[in-house]
Amino acid sequence: MSEISGRKFALLPMLGHTKGKRSPVTCALKCDNACAGDVCNTSANSYFRDIASTTLSRRAALGFGAAGALAVVLGGAVTSGETAVADGGTGLSAAAKNGFGQGASKLQFTAIPAVASDVDALTVPAGFTWQPVIRWGDPIFNDAPAFELGNQTAAAQERQFGYNNDYSDILEIPGSKGRRALLFANHEYTNENIMFPASMPAGQMRAVGAAAHGLSVVELERKNKNKPWSYVQGAPLNRRYLNSTRYELTGPVAGADLVKTVADPEGRWINGTLGNCSGGTTPWGTILSGEENFNGYFVAPGTSAADKRYGLTNKATARQWELDDPRFNANNAGYENETNRFGWIVEVDPFDPTSTPKKHSSLGRFKHEGANVIVAKSGHVVAYSGDDERFDYLYKFVSKAKYREGDRKHNMTLLSEGDLYVAKFTGNAPAAEIDGKGTVPSDGSFDGTGEWLPLVVGGKSMVAGMSLEEVLVYTRLAADKVGPTKMDRCEDVQPSLHTGKVYVACTNNSDRGKPGKEGATEANPRNENRDGHIVEITETGDQTSTKFTWNLLMVCGDPSTGDVTYFSGFPADRVSPISCPDNLAFDSVGNLWISTDGAPSGIGKADGLFKVTLDGPERGRVEQFLAVPRDAETCGPIIHDTERSVFVSVQHPGEEGTFEAPNSYFPDYVAAGATPRPGQVRAPRPAVVQVFPTDA
Repeated sequence: MSEISGRKFALLPMLGHTKGKRSPVTCALKCDNACAGDVCNTSANSYFRDIASTTLSRRAALGFGAAGALAVVLGGAVTSGETAVADGGTGLSAAAKNGFGQGASKLQFTAIPAVASDVDALTVPAGFTWQPVIRWGDPIFNDAPAFELGNQTAAAQERQFGYNNDYSDILEIPGSKGRRALLFANHEYTNENIMFPASMPAGQMRAVGAAAHGLSVVELERKNKNKPWSYVQGAPLNRRYLNSTRYELTGPVAGADLVKTVADPEGRWINGTLGNCSGGTTPWGTILSGEENFNGYFVAPGTSAADKRYGLTNKATARQWELDDPRFNANNAGYENETNRFGWIVEVDPFDPTSTPKKHSSLGRFKHEGANVIVAKSGHVVAYSGDDERFDYLYKFVSKAKYREGDRKHNMTLLSEGDLYVAKFTGNAPAAEIDGKGTVPSDGSFDGTGEWLPLVVGGKSMVAGMSLEEVLVYTRLAADKVGPTKMDRCEDVQPSLHTGKVYVACTNNSDRGKPGKEGATEANPRNENRDGHIVEITETGDQTSTKFTWNLLMVCGDPSTGDVTYFSGFPADRVSPISCPDNLAFDSVGNLWISTDGAPSGIGKADGLFKVTLDGPERGRVEQFLAVPRDAETCGPIIHDTERSVFVSVQHPGEEGTFEAPNSYFPDYVAAGATPRPGQVRAPRPAVVQVFPTDA
């Protein structure tokens, strides 16, 4: 252990090993130093390169089948259904063809230059400004006390906005004429080193930190659509989801022996949600949130194949909740299965503060970055999800029942039962042309075919030797058996509601190609991949298909430093440098927006938000819209381009500082000697911010 400002923390094994502006403190507190530990996936299955004499043509790889009838959520607002069908190979809906792409957006801006990682400011384009919508500690109930940085209590934090918001979305309240909305945000993890003074008792730190986890829903209001949003303290729909909040487990695992504990002998009710990262908004207006790095909260035996595959160890955790609650130590009698109760997709109804949130076992258990839903032409709901771990997999869920327009009660059951698949990618370039440097093959692109390998179909296990419940609880082990493609940390996975194509953010994998570990593949073409890439998938037929084609939209990096990059043929000297793509979103005309977590490697630049053109001669053009402050990452982008507004969650600003010596003053930036306005604090506070035109 090492002592930092009077507090005991785990050693920082990533110190000196991170590249760009990624903090080793983030590695320790967010993902339990995953990149410093052993690779969880030691299975023998590996990528298969298609080196047959007949190769897939570029045209076929980019072709598009029927996208189907889509019930859509655009820019965070639930809208009416839109039909997207195959038309002349374009894959564009009628609405999309009338103004699809970069030039059609009302949100026009001049890309900002890359910003140095030590700049403590939120940088936005000329003609735009920003302000926080809500910050860590802001009171959200009428009886909630004002935030007091040096005098925090668990009881107060339970009534205030949580810490380190990641996924966020804004849903208009029906009938409000655009003047009222709901903001959802999840709270991924805490950094007690900068949250609390060193003099605070350790038990109090743990209690407040635990209360700062979970989820929040708050009402927003504004004067009209041209004005920025503000949150409403005490609004009737405001809610905090805490470690004491009861979640219903749905699907085949509900009631199974693998999830029963002494506190829940029925195996159907779980208290709390942990490590929530990205998420998605369903066509019926609920929110999905992914439980990602839950392993870092538990002490476990660490000896079983399942423990090793999920990164569970017998060491003390960074936050040491196991000292206060026996369920966080799976060595305790009666709590052996507690770890199996996390790692799911959570669904909440933000419009009903009395509703019981759900954890859906049918989508499998792994380190979910999030889940994003599209309605296939057949009417079935399809949810895509990435497992955010080096050399892990991409998954797809297809509902058993079909979506019913306007039947919200029925639609809220769709994720409880269905089929689960894992992806296998096959490239069409000769193996010798995948050189590990990211050099484009001779056919001009990274592309190929793929298939969705079944894990669960028709309520039955498709994996030899594993029961249905085992497949869903130990999904990583089940997937290993069927031979999917090992990916470079699949994070956010977003289907486009304009084209039906699916975009996968592969953040990075610095271990690829190292001794004893899998080398470059056409779907993951760079060894020691520190900058990441974006995969574009086209389903063959509608979204329920078990076949697809794919290509890489981009291989990220900073061309000015000599990085080998690829931007779908767009000139590399005309793009904003981009590294470590994390969260994805679309604007109303189909442009892709990417938030980053890791920043352009090697040149010390801040993370940011970037727009990418997907169609026409400027396909692959990357333009940086904003940069976040020192030590922060950009999360939860919401693009309301029709109103010329963008929202982001700014996570872990000032991560490497301490309470006594802050490394950031985001978002308040109170000048020395000035009197703070109500609620302002001279300390870094994660926040959801809105960026809007100065003439608003």
